[in-house]
Amino acid sequence: MRILHTGDWHLGRTLEGRSRQKEQEQFVDELVDIADSSGADLILMAGDVYDSVNPPAAAEQLFYDAAARLTAGGRPLVVISGNHDQPERVASVSPLVRRQGITLVGLPTADPVTVHAARTGEVAKIAALPYPSEARLGELLAGDGGEAELRLAYSARVGRLMNLLGREFSPQTVNLAMSHIYVLGGLESDSERPIQVGGAYTVDPSALSCGAQYTALGHLHRAQRVKGDGMIRYSGSPLAYSFSEAGQAKSVSLLDIAPGGEPVFEEIYLRCGRPLVNWKSSGGLEEVYRWLEEGRDADAFIDLELRLTEAMSMNDIQRLRKSREGIVHIRPVYPQMEQELEELSRSRMPVQELFRRFYQRQTGGAEPEDSLIELFLELAEEERNEAAEGEEIHK
Repeated sequence: MRILHTGDWHLGRTLEGRSRQKEQEQFVDELVDIADSSGADLILMAGDVYDSVNPPAAAEQLFYDAAARLTAGGRPLVVISGNHDQPERVASVSPLVRRQGITLVGLPTADPVTVHAARTGEVAKIAALPYPSEARLGELLAGDGGEAELRLAYSARVGRLMNLLGREFSPQTVNLAMSHIYVLGGLESDSERPIQVGGAYTVDPSALSCGAQYTALGHLHRAQRVKGDGMIRYSGSPLAYSFSEAGQAKSVSLLDIAPGGEPVFEEIYLRCGRPLVNWKSSGGLEEVYRWLEEGRDADAFIDLELRLTEAMSMNDIQRLRKSREGIVHIRPVYPQMEQELEELSRSRMPVQELFRRFYQRQTGGAEPEDSLIELFLELAEEERNEAAEGEEIHK
């Protein structure tokens, strides 16, 4: 049986207000082409269909279109909900699509999924576990032992459920598992938001040991293999959704699996999507404009960091944004400001006052515009949030 594993579509997601709809449409086109040209017998979609519990209509329409195209000709599709999905919403159209070979699993259940491959006649048994939060599991796991105890209890609960879901595995079937979950040892990126408080919603790889020949995971956006019994992989997201994913090659996973056999794996890299790049300029605005004139990263979304000795005006910022639609972030970095920010951490001076004094010193006494102060405060808040998220993820 030939199986195509994908996940983390995040339909409806934007990048700082910039639509990714066309890129996601390109991904669906490419995925359908891969499924058809490879002769895939079964599609596994491992959660986070949407980016929010209330996705825009265009995102829902794109998902329904993708599901219809992927199952044309009788190819089964199995979809589970992720932490970004509203599980009942994902599964609500099940009565309409079940006869077309589309299985939608919204909430954790003890019932495994059975599918038949029309081309080979083989049967696949799937231990399909949607995102298993405490609320979705319908139980409270908290105890008095802190995070370590909670993690052990959570892993044990997931392990029991996976073993229950795998009860119909047999030597005559292709035995698969699928979940949207964070397995210890996986590499994260900023766009997997939110992960979990304090790392409690993580599972040990042993919790997935239910006898599956292959375990298809969603949740982490970097395609990667996880240590454990059998082959366990994250397919990763089809598009880069944050600048922490800049430079990552996006892909889907293709596997040939016979009953009782070892999976034969192939990673198929995707062409769709605009790249996300980080520009760091030490040559000021002149260097950035030269890069723009040269057409550097013409189709990319850009996170721009500028090292400057003089303060940027609002006109400078607006002109730079108008020069390239893809410039998403502009972060001026001033050596003097870095030193004064260190001093600020040891004082009680408001950050806006520090910026005002710095601007006056750089411009010979001019007062910064209110809009420029607001922009600086927004940038400072972004930096604080990113730093806090980074600390939380790596706890």
